[in-house]
Amino acid sequence: MQRRAVLALAAAAAAAPSLAPAQGPPPTYFVLIHSPGPLWDHAKGFRDQPGLNQHLGYMSGYADKGRIVMGGPFLDNSGGMMIFDVPSLEDARAIAEADPTVISGLLTVTVKPWLAALTRK
Repeated sequence: MQRRAVLALAAAAAAAPSLAPAQGPPPTYFVLIHSPGPLWDHAKGFRDQPGLNQHLGYMSGYADKGRIVMGGPFLDNSGGMMIFDVPSLEDARAIAEADPTVISGLLTVTVKPWLAALTRK
C-alpha cells in the first residue's frame, strides 16, 4: 500500500509543470487580497456588484503602467487578488487604500509582501 502511494506521488510530480528556483535572488512582490466589504451584495456575483467598474478602471491604470504582474477575482465570489511589482510595502498599501471600492466599502483589502521563490521553467 505504501509503495503504491509513493509511486502515485512520483507519477503526479512527473506530470506536473516543472518548477525551478528563481534565477538570482527571488523577486519580492506585494499581494493585494480583496474581500467583500460591508457594501458587497452577497446575492449578486462579483461581475454584478455596483461600483465594481471603478475598481477595474483603477486597477487597469496600474496594469497599463506595468505595475500589476497578474490579478483577478476568485471564482467562488469571495473576492480576488492582485500581485503588484512596486518598490515598497508602503507603495502597495497606498495603492490598495486609494482604490475607490475600498474607500466606499465595497471591498476590503489586505496587503502582504510575497517572495516568488519558485517560478515556472
